[in-house]
Order: sequence, then C-alpha cells, then structure tokens
Amino acid sequence: MALPKRKTSKANKRMRRSHLAMDPPVLVNCPQCGNPRKPHHVCPTCGTYKGKDVIAVKAPKAKSN
Repeated sequence: MALPKRKTSKANKRMRRSHLAMDPPVLVNCPQCGNPRKPHHVCPTCGTYKGKDVIAVKAPKAKSN
C-alpha cells in the first residue's frame, strides 16, 4: 500500500476540503401567502403551486392546556 512521502499541510488539507462546506437552503417567498418556500415546490403553508390550489392544507392544531 502506498504511503505519503510528506505530511499534508493544514492549508493544503483545507483547500482540498473547501468545496465540502454546506450552503443554506435557497428559499423564495410564496406569491399567494408570502411565506418562505423552496423553489419549484408546493407551498406548505397555503398549498398552492403556480397560482393553483394543489393540496388541501390542514388547520394548525390548537394547544391543549
């Protein structure tokens, strides 16, 4: 099995891993309700996609005390 001849420096190691960083999710505002949603997805708040009602959204649960 091959072994490295020299120690990889911290700078070279970090340059190699620079593309592994996580990006925050891209969100757009829904034109119907204004809440954030993923692009090209049905709005989870109002259930519309491209101005049409696609899914029926359940009402939020009431808190029980």
